[in-house]
Amino acid sequence: MSKPTPKYRAPALDKGLDILELLAAADQPLSIAEISEGVGRSRGEIFRMLQVLEERDYISRGDGDIGYSLTPRLFRLGMGQPLVKNMIEAALPVMHRLTEACGQACHLVVSSREQIVVIARVDPPGEIALVVRVGHRRPMSQSTSGHVLLAFQEPAVRERWLDMIARYEPGLDRKKLSKLLTQLRTRGHAREPSLVVDAVTDLSAPVLQHGRAVCALTIPYIEQRTAVKTIDDIVAELCRATAEISAALEFGAATGPD
Repeated sequence: MSKPTPKYRAPALDKGLDILELLAAADQPLSIAEISEGVGRSRGEIFRMLQVLEERDYISRGDGDIGYSLTPRLFRLGMGQPLVKNMIEAALPVMHRLTEACGQACHLVVSSREQIVVIARVDPPGEIALVVRVGHRRPMSQSTSGHVLLAFQEPAVRERWLDMIARYEPGLDRKKLSKLLTQLRTRGHAREPSLVVDAVTDLSAPVLQHGRAVCALTIPYIEQRTAVKTIDDIVAELCRATAEISAALEFGAATGPD
């Protein structure tokens, strides 16, 4: 993974951020040895940094001292940002109505560098649904929600995001992905087989502000024999929901403080 050469250096800060980014990408706690190898620094260099990050509640050790993992603190800090709070406040009532109407779970997704992260979810009233936990992350190029976020950006922004993704995924088929993004933008929504769970179709549509996607609303659709609505009906409900959230965000921005 190549990174651009920074203009200024802050070695201690670099070490701390390297550790946080490594732990964010890990799917299990990491030992000091694994962290040392992952960030390319000696144990002595990172030992004090780990102590400080643990004292500040950014990382923690599991039971039995099995290794370090991130705490929810960074996520809580991000959730406190005005834009994120506004999106969630505008979206949640609409998401509840959507799940009631469709009998399917839904979740709200934003971009986080080369990944997507789930910031809100609503479970349906029935007993059967696929729910995705808040805080879940996936590479943007490997998720339907990420495809929607990419598709509904200004061309220059989309190309910059694709450049960043390519640095993390050297094998990315950029031509194929760009073709898919063009199709999604023309259609106005995504309808793709889940890349994670068989027999699930991911339905996703953009929430727009000033013409660009600030988040994506996604339904992991499971076909149910007793369902009254078809998948086409649910796509239509989803698009109405994202249009309503988009209008609420635009209205909030227009009436907010200068």
